Amino acid sequence: MRRQLTLYADRIVGRLVKWIFVVLRRRDPDRAADFCGAVARRVGPWLPAHRIGQANLRAAFPDKDSAWIEKTLRESWDNLGRVVGEYVHMARIWDFDPANPNTGRILTNDIPMFETLRDDGKPALCFAAHLANWELPAIAAAAHGLPSAVVYRMPNNKAVAREITRIRAPLMGRLIRTRNQAALEMAAALDRGEHLGMLVDQHFSRGVDVTFFGRTCKANPSVARLARRFDCPVVGVRVVRLPGRKFRILAEGPFDLPRDASGQVDVKQTTQMITGVVERWVRENPGQYLWFHRRWR
Repeated sequence: MRRQLTLYADRIVGRLVKWIFVVLRRRDPDRAADFCGAVARRVGPWLPAHRIGQANLRAAFPDKDSAWIEKTLRESWDNLGRVVGEYVHMARIWDFDPANPNTGRILTNDIPMFETLRDDGKPALCFAAHLANWELPAIAAAAHGLPSAVVYRMPNNKAVAREITRIRAPLMGRLIRTRNQAALEMAAALDRGEHLGMLVDQHFSRGVDVTFFGRTCKANPSVARLARRFDCPVVGVRVVRLPGRKFRILAEGPFDLPRDASGQVDVKQTTQMITGVVERWVRENPGQYLWFHRRWR
């Protein structure tokens, strides 16, 4: 009986999400993002995740008062809602034209780095975080001609997963699901000379201990382990949401990774270095970060 109820609930959720995506597609990207941002700002503070956000911000910014925390969380809810509204319009939002750079929604001064990564004949590792519209870095790599693969978490609901995959697949290169064989698929992508991207800023129960905002947490060491094995460039790519519904793509690196006594990449120290970069990004734009995940456990 419980299994039947779960399947029934999954069908309802799947149909609801599909219907929402249909409705959002009928709006232009700006109206869809504005609408979803407004809904998230109003509904978000009533959800249990809001308390997680409050606890996270108090831990990360102990010197800030309650008014600042609530203001930052409203911005974070607005950003999350906008990501949802923008999701079905990703192909339209990515309007970067190398021949006429910085004339559309997408702004970047880092074309030379993307071109170097594309032309150096090497694989590369690209890390990102849940900042602004965090789907855009994966699109940036593919749009600049980099053979790419993206690690992503498949939603549990099969109908939702199919819809999301349908949106992502044409824009982001090879998609690698987080599952038992993901590590083999990631290594195979690098063996093929692809550029592997992943989000690295959430709790990873099998991870290594790092310090994030002065507190110990578990971080995913996959980037560091793969860098140790393949000795390939590691870069960070983030997005900053700008006024006027624009986005700035910022790339950093390749980083000089910490090494151990044998000269190989030090996994723990490299993971800490990456976590420190993400912390710096978040401090610059705390209202654009996804605070509703239990980062410290």
